[in-house]
Amino acid sequence: MSNKSYLARRARLGAVALMFAFACSLLVFVAPARAASDESDVRGAIESAFAQLRTGNYDALYDVLPSASQRRLSRERFTRALERTKNMYELERLEIGAVHVAGDLAMADSVVYGRARAPFEGEGKIVVRQYLVREAGRWRVTTGDRAAISPLLTANPAFAKRYPPTQPRLYVKRDGRWVDIRTMFKDARQQATKRSG
Repeated sequence: MSNKSYLARRARLGAVALMFAFACSLLVFVAPARAASDESDVRGAIESAFAQLRTGNYDALYDVLPSASQRRLSRERFTRALERTKNMYELERLEIGAVHVAGDLAMADSVVYGRARAPFEGEGKIVVRQYLVREAGRWRVTTGDRAAISPLLTANPAFAKRYPPTQPRLYVKRDGRWVDIRTMFKDARQQATKRSG
């Protein structure tokens, strides 16, 4: 494989990976709040809305964004962004790790698995920290929306200290193992530099 075609293939992989990460960062979840805000309520909220996201019901997902997110992001822009990426990947499953609840705030670390469909086939996963807030009796969460998360954490410093925000981490499967995409691009740049040097 020539250096040029190798770099072009890596660029296409990067484009799909970024689209997959962007789509995952727009994941929003909701569920009716029960009398007690416990772990099962939060898990149920995340699982229910993940199923909606897989079916492409983006308009309904916009309706359950936290109010702060809706003020910054129009319905049209939200649905259009997700529509543009839906043919590039397929969401497969979700693993929810530990859930922590404190009053009207909750946090869950999750792993979203999917498969890139265009411009090439490949397995991917993204590790994300999701913050949920209960508004108007419903659990709502935006993943990766720092503008919505920051005020929540500022108002709840003890919660923020225990569960600080993290950057989503994107992995692709190569030779049977998960490889961090940042490491993959770093290695590709180093190989390209060696070949040109």
